[in-house]
Amino acid sequence: MASVRVVVVEDHEQFRRFIYSTLEKAPELQVVDIASDGLAAVQKAEELQPDLILLDIGLPTLNGIEAARRIRKLSPQSKIMFVSQESSVDVVREALATEARGYVVKTDAGRELLSAVEAVLRGEQFVGSRFACTLSEGDPSPSNFAPLQQKVITRCHEVGFYSDDRCFLDDPTQFIGAALKAGNAAVVVAIESHREGLLPRLRAYGSDIGVAIEQGRYISFDAADALSTFMINGMPDPAQFLNLFGSLILKAADAAKGEPARVAVFGEGVHLLWAQGNAEAVVQVERLTNLIARSYDVDILCGYYPSTVRVGMDSHTFQRICAEHSAVHSR
Repeated sequence: MASVRVVVVEDHEQFRRFIYSTLEKAPELQVVDIASDGLAAVQKAEELQPDLILLDIGLPTLNGIEAARRIRKLSPQSKIMFVSQESSVDVVREALATEARGYVVKTDAGRELLSAVEAVLRGEQFVGSRFACTLSEGDPSPSNFAPLQQKVITRCHEVGFYSDDRCFLDDPTQFIGAALKAGNAAVVVAIESHREGLLPRLRAYGSDIGVAIEQGRYISFDAADALSTFMINGMPDPAQFLNLFGSLILKAADAAKGEPARVAVFGEGVHLLWAQGNAEAVVQVERLTNLIARSYDVDILCGYYPSTVRVGMDSHTFQRICAEHSAVHSR
């Protein structure tokens, strides 16, 4: 079989490595170049005339949708497939209006990327399974799309640094309790003592936690088990991380009655990594969590309790962690 020449356009280094490892499973796929911004993508497409371009949307210098429009004129034989964190149906429609042949959300890429590439190379159009009931080929016309830059995606990924267990549980109680009282869903990823300590606090807060658990709106998951699921050789595996949290969030949201629910996610797995002295893994997990925050209807709170760990958090690590969050709390 002749080689398929592929250009990968992705500015997130870790996710770029994930794409590489996935494409390597199909020997006929040959990555001939990479780009990390939209203008470079256009230039490489014109120069290389690749068979396939895997294209992110949120790129520096030029967003992926505008890049695709330019590529279509300069390299009309190249097939374009979007691999993006954007999960809005309107954004997907706008992307496909560029005559792109596929669209996969990053959080679904672990199970869909290779199948999508194979379908696009066969001349088919591929959209992720989450869009199957709302999108069809050629629907609707480009004139119906709002400009990409007018779309606002709420990012709520906050972090709290707490002095002791009591303070540590205060914020999650309010955070999770408010979500459940509003009829929304919640996912808690924490150590056993904190998961058990949270339940009576939620009852006192006024949340009918028993009903929420029975309905499946409240999902509790062990933080150490979560780490064992996605940590490989001391670093988070993007596909495993996104698959785990994506499935937990969708399961909780589906259990809520009525309209699709917003999900409150509280996690302390990052604290366990930091307590192990693995600061780089902490930062990478926080960056992957930003993909989750942008891909799902979620509010996320990450918890650290530095006083329980002998090794102090240096100022550089602290600043890097804070930079990945939309708000920082300290108690």
